Amino acid sequence: MRPGLSLVFVSLTFISAAAPKPPSIEGTYRLVSRDLPDGSKQVPPAIDGLLTFTKAYRNFNIYWKDARGKVFSVSYTASYQLTPTEYREKSIFFLMDDEISGKGVTSDLSGPSGTAPVTINGQRIAWKMPLHGEPDIVFEGSTATATGHGDFGTFVDHWARVP
Repeated sequence: MRPGLSLVFVSLTFISAAAPKPPSIEGTYRLVSRDLPDGSKQVPPAIDGLLTFTKAYRNFNIYWKDARGKVFSVSYTASYQLTPTEYREKSIFFLMDDEISGKGVTSDLSGPSGTAPVTINGQRIAWKMPLHGEPDIVFEGSTATATGHGDFGTFVDHWARVP
């Protein structure tokens, strides 16, 4: 190999090693359980949800009931891009039904966009969802954990990828 070519090869190898590809999050995840601050746990049918990531889109649906049987639900779709350093999302629609607080049905069709920094450690990838007060999320292998501490309350949701 000529001396100049080996330098180019070494340079290209260094560039590709500096920006590792993020682990794949593609798939459908089903909500397994929710841990609440008082130590209690909610499981289906009191709470349930599906979260799907394709190559370019995200679809999120969740509902839960309070002790009185009142329901809170969210249905959301967005396009997204995931890089080794950033998660970008553009909302397509966001629909929320909040019987629990009495606010009823609200929607956002304005198409806001948001970004969030991404942290990758081996097969673990984490970021805070940038829109609609959604939780911090961590993907690791075939599971995801969402930690809420904002608009939707304080909780830890446990999700598992389904076949």
